[in-house]
Amino acid sequence: MSENMLEIDGLTHSYGDHTVLEKMSLRVPRGELVSIVGPSGCGKSTLLRCIAGLVRPTGGRVVLDGTAIDGVPDELAVVFQDYSRSLLPWLTVRDNVALPLRRRGGSRAERRAAAEEALTSVGLDGAGRKYPWQLSGGMQQRVSIARALAYRPSLLLMDEPFGSVDAQTREDLEDLVLRVHRDEGMTILLVTHDIDESVYVGDRVVVLGRDPGGVRAELPVHLPAPRDQTTTRAHPDFVSLRTEVSTLVRGAAAPTKTVVHE
Repeated sequence: MSENMLEIDGLTHSYGDHTVLEKMSLRVPRGELVSIVGPSGCGKSTLLRCIAGLVRPTGGRVVLDGTAIDGVPDELAVVFQDYSRSLLPWLTVRDNVALPLRRRGGSRAERRAAAEEALTSVGLDGAGRKYPWQLSGGMQQRVSIARALAYRPSLLLMDEPFGSVDAQTREDLEDLVLRVHRDEGMTILLVTHDIDESVYVGDRVVVLGRDPGGVRAELPVHLPAPRDQTTTRAHPDFVSLRTEVSTLVRGAAAPTKTVVHE
């Protein structure tokens, strides 16, 4: 079994004459949480769609857990930014969480039990009989995360998952992802526009360039554990790294590529 959960080799994708990603390569070891940042239009969401099997790349390949992706893999789950469109309003919260579990069989009672367990893990114990429209935006995004957790994916993709919630809720959800990562040991790729967030949650920050998109830098994150919204963000290493990431994203004094696996 390879130590890498995800291997991307020479990934290229074009929309017509416009090349969004060109010969991109990346390795993601099992159990790592990787933050992906970059300027608008650098192909972050396209990258996630190629990994998820939602877009067939123009060239290169994506390998998940030793198998080349050709279509949507069963071992993968995605949490999108627009939680309101990803939840079915006519289903209860519990049934929304349990819905993807039909792909894996089991009785209805087993699926509902797994859904309730996942809801409890994200702090929504007792909310299973409510409907999505009865919950706040932050609670609805917790439901989306619970649905992904209940599915027990090998790889969790998160595409700007906290971009539509207020600042306090965003911090709460960041801490939730850190706890899930710690408790479940799940491999996670999180795309974000928020540089502070990328450093706060990540084991490693991958910075993409654009025109065309590709890996510009890979920066390991070495911050004291457990991380805390107040003390971690005030730590000198946090301040230094978020400055470096910001500089890279803005394109000033950036190296071609820095690859570090420690």
